[in-house]
Amino acid sequence: MPYPSDDARDRPWVMRTYAGHSSARASNELYRRNLEKGQTGLSVAFDLPTQTGYDPDHELAKGEVGKVGVPVSHVGDMRALFDGIPLNEANTSMTINATAMWMLALYVTVADEHGADRASLAGTTQNDIVKEYLSRGTYAFPPAPSVRLITDMIAWTYTNVPKWNPINICSYHLQEAGATPTQEVAYTLSTAIAVLDAVRDSGQVPPEDFGQVVGRISFFVNAGLHFIEEIAKLRAFSQLWDELCRERYGVEDAKMRRFRYGVQVNSLGLTEAQPENNVQRIVLEMLAVTLSRDARARAVQLPAWNEALGLPRPWDQQWALRMQQVLAYETDLLDHDDIFAGSHVMEAKTAAIVEGARAEMAKVAEMGGAVPAVDSGYMKSQLVSSLAQRRMRLESGEDVVVGVNKFTSTEPSPLQAEGAEAIFTVEKSVEEEAARAVAEWRADRDQEAADAALARLREAASTDENLMDATLACAKAGVTTGEWAAALRDVFGSYRAPTGVSAASSGSGEAPEELAAVRARVRQTAEEMGTSSLRMLVGKPGLDGHSNGAEQIAVRARDAGFEVIYQGIRLTPAEIVAAAVQEGVHVVGLSVLSGSHLEVVPAVLDGLARAGADDIPVVVGGIIPPNDAEQLQRLGVHRVVTPKTYSLTGIMGEFVDVVREANGLDSPSPAPVAGA
Repeated sequence: MPYPSDDARDRPWVMRTYAGHSSARASNELYRRNLEKGQTGLSVAFDLPTQTGYDPDHELAKGEVGKVGVPVSHVGDMRALFDGIPLNEANTSMTINATAMWMLALYVTVADEHGADRASLAGTTQNDIVKEYLSRGTYAFPPAPSVRLITDMIAWTYTNVPKWNPINICSYHLQEAGATPTQEVAYTLSTAIAVLDAVRDSGQVPPEDFGQVVGRISFFVNAGLHFIEEIAKLRAFSQLWDELCRERYGVEDAKMRRFRYGVQVNSLGLTEAQPENNVQRIVLEMLAVTLSRDARARAVQLPAWNEALGLPRPWDQQWALRMQQVLAYETDLLDHDDIFAGSHVMEAKTAAIVEGARAEMAKVAEMGGAVPAVDSGYMKSQLVSSLAQRRMRLESGEDVVVGVNKFTSTEPSPLQAEGAEAIFTVEKSVEEEAARAVAEWRADRDQEAADAALARLREAASTDENLMDATLACAKAGVTTGEWAAALRDVFGSYRAPTGVSAASSGSGEAPEELAAVRARVRQTAEEMGTSSLRMLVGKPGLDGHSNGAEQIAVRARDAGFEVIYQGIRLTPAEIVAAAVQEGVHVVGLSVLSGSHLEVVPAVLDGLARAGADDIPVVVGGIIPPNDAEQLQRLGVHRVVTPKTYSLTGIMGEFVDVVREANGLDSPSPAPVAGA
């Protein structure tokens, strides 16, 4: 969106709602309704198989199809997704990373079919694959080939689709993974340096055009409830980005050095307990990215109040959109210059973040840059440690979350009077229909053309050729998402990112009294069972890459005296069962946040039974509605833990209880779990 002149009323930001579910046609209907309600940009949420490069009929896609977004398996799905939406007028943001090149190719192919001028296409692909190794976990390839995909996209887009933002470098997910404001700024800008250096060094962009490339780099940030600090963080981002563009890359045009960012406020900070409080949380967080004109977001999408409970309904998303519209159109926010200009408080806070970020960026640079710092596990361990310390402050009461660890008495909420109907539920038939549809697509296409396009892609991937044209050819030939990614996996290989757990620290000094008591019970139980230690397997089945919770459970379990086996994300149920049996664990903890718990958890239980290990108790954690929790317990799950149970140390006590119950040991009544 163009910037106004300095003396003009500021223009409203692009207003988006992050949306997509079930199928391309169902999502298209949702997008068209949202546009009719005044939404000014589209934000496409893709399901996990699409994000990680698998078709709906792949083993790892089981239970994940259409759950957290829309499945897009081929150009036919992209046609359906944007049916009736003129792409030459749309501003489309796609939250896609590992398969960003593929989704852009499908989008451009459909635009070509519509007769749209490629130069008119406006929008953003997130495409920050580097941060996927630190937080969301939807990477598909090792870091170096992933940076190559980013580089090729940037080099292709600046001439072919010049209005497109080829990358949205993300601090959003770093904050959710535990980053302090200083770490958030430092690691995000370190990633930007890695990306821009790679583009520059690739030789694909003439030096005289490099300023144009820099000018198309955009960012995607988070905003928490410390909104004064968040404003300072954004001002620090703007200052350091301007400095970086000018000094490192020689960009003289001030417009090309603007810190252009979009935002979604903190979804993982929303609470299951007293979820009506999330409304004011969302509004306050929105203020962080809109109050300061000099650091104002140019695109905003807000979560819905009930996202801690499950998928929001269209009405819930409408409420979130109306929050933006009231702020932009009913207040005088956009009438004034920056209201923080000259504030000594804001200037001091900004300067402190700038100084800390510079120091941390220097440390990352000494390691060789962002990619080596990711590959070594340094960045990940820093984030896991920061989040562990944040959790400790929450449990001690030092950090207050209203309705969770303070002011917990409440009246029944009329917003939840519908019970299970208070959230949107994806029909179970969606996965079967998607699997059948992709099989039919493969059967009906020109197979020789698809095979030839894939062979050409593999050939190009084996050289330093820009992969965008070969990817476009695959899109036009009817290749599927899973086939495109599999072809590149054949050349690039696979990768498992460091978990950060082994090097993480949850604090210093002696353990709190409650944790020391649990540690004593762990030791006592191990002695009674005649084993040197209690062994716990923490597993992330399926494609769910949001590993923050699993990592914190693993760190706290280690601090409580358990011997922890945690192999990271994206494991099949069979792999989890094999590890449980081979490692001789005493309890299995499964973390599922994507809504696939009714598919992947029974698969683990069945696998343990077939392996003769059904005596190993299983505990499940995640965003699990009460009815689903009851069903899982009927199937044999010993405990179900949701975000409402905020005390990790209390959860560790529950794990000890489960082990004792499963082994026929008498157990004294445990202390109540805070928040349970």
